[in-house]
Amino acid sequence: MSGGDKSQVNARPNWYALSVKSRHEYITQAELIRKNINNFLPSVSRMRQWKDRKKLVTFPFFPGYLFVYIKPYTDERIRVLKTRGAVSLISLEPGQPTPVPEEEIDSLRILVESGQEIDVFPHIKEGARVRVKKGPLTGAIGTLLSKEDKHIFVVNIDILGRSVGVKICADDIEAD
Repeated sequence: MSGGDKSQVNARPNWYALSVKSRHEYITQAELIRKNINNFLPSVSRMRQWKDRKKLVTFPFFPGYLFVYIKPYTDERIRVLKTRGAVSLISLEPGQPTPVPEEEIDSLRILVESGQEIDVFPHIKEGARVRVKKGPLTGAIGTLLSKEDKHIFVVNIDILGRSVGVKICADDIEAD
């Protein structure tokens, strides 16, 4: 093993986006938990109406993806990829998984734990980058948008080209 390879093996863990088979997010998550691999599957619950009943159904924010916290060049990577439903770690360069910035994962966790009503958006580039300074989303970093005279705070996950957002009072944010 060359010196460069050793440094990769000893690299600190990062968050990575894991692509999974269609409708396998929760199955893959359960297997990762069973394997003791740190993961995060942000999801939202919505009331769904059928002809005969209503039911609260949980959906992943990003269908087809979840996040794993691993060292990328170790046996743990192989264990992740051999997990039921796993397809690949998302890479911007072939063969090298691209880390998801920890602040994006932290901001997603803040959104999930806030209990706010969350909408999922297509990836959004325009708008000011902001930090929430007060309220249940304090500390989250994202983008401020307007939608039908309402302010929306959006957290982008760049590597997936997806975003999630919540309604927010403009007084609760500041430029980042």
